[in-house]
Amino acid sequence: MNVVLIRRILTTIASAALLLWAVATIVFFLQHLVPGDPAMAILGGASANPPEETLQAIRDQYGFEDPLLVQYGAFLTGLVQLDLGESYTMKQPVTAIVSEQILPTLQLTGAALAIAWALAITLTLLTAGRRGWLGRLGAGIEVVFAALPHFWLGVVLLVVFAVVLQWLPVVDDGPLGLVLPALTLGIPLGGFLAQVTRDEFDVALRQPFVLSALSRGARTADVRFRQVLRHAALPGIALSGWGLGSLISGAVVVEVIFSRQGIGQVLVAAVNAQDLPLVIGVTFVVALVYVIANILSDAASVLVDPRLRHTIGATS
Repeated sequence: MNVVLIRRILTTIASAALLLWAVATIVFFLQHLVPGDPAMAILGGASANPPEETLQAIRDQYGFEDPLLVQYGAFLTGLVQLDLGESYTMKQPVTAIVSEQILPTLQLTGAALAIAWALAITLTLLTAGRRGWLGRLGAGIEVVFAALPHFWLGVVLLVVFAVVLQWLPVVDDGPLGLVLPALTLGIPLGGFLAQVTRDEFDVALRQPFVLSALSRGARTADVRFRQVLRHAALPGIALSGWGLGSLISGAVVVEVIFSRQGIGQVLVAAVNAQDLPLVIGVTFVVALVYVIANILSDAASVLVDPRLRHTIGATS
């Protein structure tokens, strides 16, 4: 491993740590700008009508009356120690809550990403570089898919396939219950990835290596699948890290629509209850997943095109 590559890895780690710190800090201060008494939220809200002595005891216990910078310092100390605190409302460690709920969300987003890539590759291979109505049809489908809002698409799929046709369950924790939520997230991302892949596919078709392969007697379908698609997929792979982050954001809506367990449901409940430790914990973990996804997408790009190893070393 050369010095340049080591430097790049260290730079990536430092950038990831800076991003995670920035996300947690922004959420911390934004939550403190929200009106309301967190001690009141911990005790069940204004409807619980707790006595002032109890409220004051809670404020002292959690340090709510400490200066904001003191609270921020304590927060950073816990963050460095991977101690995200205890949920105000659920009375459990935030790490335990998040670790329990993150798996269903990752399953959902992973299935949605697979659907998105399957859709993008299928549309690209069938319609990219084609003349006439087939090429225009593929481009039109991609635009429509990319523009579909998650909330609207989820409701339509739920009504059609679960209520009218009754092919799939409305709510189910098994594999069948994952189909409609994954399609809701995957179809719009698939349309976007297909647009990116199509543009690069059209460019790659005009490269000399395509003509050279065809002149040697290679079949057109083999050239499109084995050589052109490899080049065309690179921009989409690079964007997959961002795509996974957007899928996790969309999961907040989709988990509500389909009543699925997951990090989205937890985040919505925590925001409504002003549960600061849980909001920060969920946001921090989502940012961490986003950082890891981007690192993995970089690694996948190198696997698809090993020449990028030399490009990285030359440009760093």
